[in-house]
Amino acid sequence: CNNFCTYCIVPYVRGRERSRSIDNIVAEIEAAVKDGYKEFTLLGQNVNSYGKDFGDKDAFAKLLRRVDAISGVERIHYMTSHPRDMSEEVIKAVAECEHICENFHLPFQAGSSEILRRMNRGYTKEKYLELVKLVRKYVPDAAITTDIIVGFPGETEEDFEETLDVVRQVGFTSAYTFIYSKRSGTPAAKMENQVPLAVKKERLNRLMALQNENSLKCHEKLVGQTVEVLAEGPSKQKTVWNGRTRTGVLVLWPIEDKQYEVGQKVNVQIEAAQTWLVKGKAVD
Repeated sequence: CNNFCTYCIVPYVRGRERSRSIDNIVAEIEAAVKDGYKEFTLLGQNVNSYGKDFGDKDAFAKLLRRVDAISGVERIHYMTSHPRDMSEEVIKAVAECEHICENFHLPFQAGSSEILRRMNRGYTKEKYLELVKLVRKYVPDAAITTDIIVGFPGETEEDFEETLDVVRQVGFTSAYTFIYSKRSGTPAAKMENQVPLAVKKERLNRLMALQNENSLKCHEKLVGQTVEVLAEGPSKQKTVWNGRTRTGVLVLWPIEDKQYEVGQKVNVQIEAAQTWLVKGKAVD
């Protein structure tokens, strides 16, 4: 990773970014398709900077389009994105390609522009919200998920309220939430005004309560809809199958007497929503 966020040790222990060639990645996926694989995740510490080391700022969008065109590929995911490097070309590729799933994971980490500056994130609260608007413009029904750090050194109550404001405005489908903890060797570990643990825990609880409300609202919108689910397998009790929608929502539906296969696409009519998942029944 080349970003050097002040709380993160990765650039110091993993080294600089290196991109595999598009042809090499495509060849690996084509071989996997022949072995029966249907769902693929393009993985990188920061996928949006893919290809910059060989001089192509739009390389990731081109990679997405190449992979989308491979016969036999049914779903494409990618992670993780850095908001600083997310481009309009990538968003357009998601909108225009058939197999790229409509799920944008955009870690904003903190809502306060001052805290973002101290984190060395390379964007402001306003820039992040503009990026969200761009996603909504091209892919209106996309799920947007995120990562959030609570209690970064110097975070005031006002700073934390800025984080809650972003969560309210965006309406994330889900969020990975963390209490800031020191990583030896990072600039943030040496910063003054470390936030007391009790304060961090209290803020985390408030954040999680708000996000749980958002997650439930997002899932309730699916009730009554029929969604495409990629079957992942039965429960341990063999009573329900589970799988995920194109936007990453976990779906459970009764096995009944019908047999499914892992990787099979199933149309499920959603009947009930919970914070972490939805439930329904398979339909023809």
